[in-house]
Amino acid sequence: MLISPGEIIDLIVMTLAIGFIFKDIIRMPRYVQDPITSGFDIENFKFTCLVIAPAIVLHEMAHKFVALGFGINATFHASYPGLLLGVVLRLIHSPFIAFIPGFVSTIGGTPLQNSIIAVAGPLMNLALWLGSSLILKRAASLTSKQRLALIITKQINMFLFIFNMIPIPPFDGGHFISGLIQTFF
Repeated sequence: MLISPGEIIDLIVMTLAIGFIFKDIIRMPRYVQDPITSGFDIENFKFTCLVIAPAIVLHEMAHKFVALGFGINATFHASYPGLLLGVVLRLIHSPFIAFIPGFVSTIGGTPLQNSIIAVAGPLMNLALWLGSSLILKRAASLTSKQRLALIITKQINMFLFIFNMIPIPPFDGGHFISGLIQTFF
């Protein structure tokens, strides 16, 4: 099975938590402000889910599907404690955000296979970063909402690529380097 029902539930929970964590940080463009409306902004929540979550979901799915391609069992898990940390920090209006959205567990594999699995997620972020950059440069007619979505996609994927490639464990870059060292030295 490519994705189990439990993984689908975890992906939904992770997406909703990410939307909540970032909903007040990332604002979609508004042409009319309603001074009466206050509280939970559902439109901004949906926009945030659609713009931020794909970077993280596709990163984790890249790990999973590369592992499956090697014939290695791989399961996606939402990190409920890591997501709860982010939600609590958002609820107390913390000036910084810290959270661990999820991870893919694998069993087996050679050091080289594990190295390739580790780098698959950041490479997905690199592709999304470069793809959104290219669209921003070449697209002639984008709405302000589309332009903002692409700018955020570019920035979040650039950050995720660089952050995850830090060459120390537990980051993907650390696992990537470790696998290469075990393979070639």
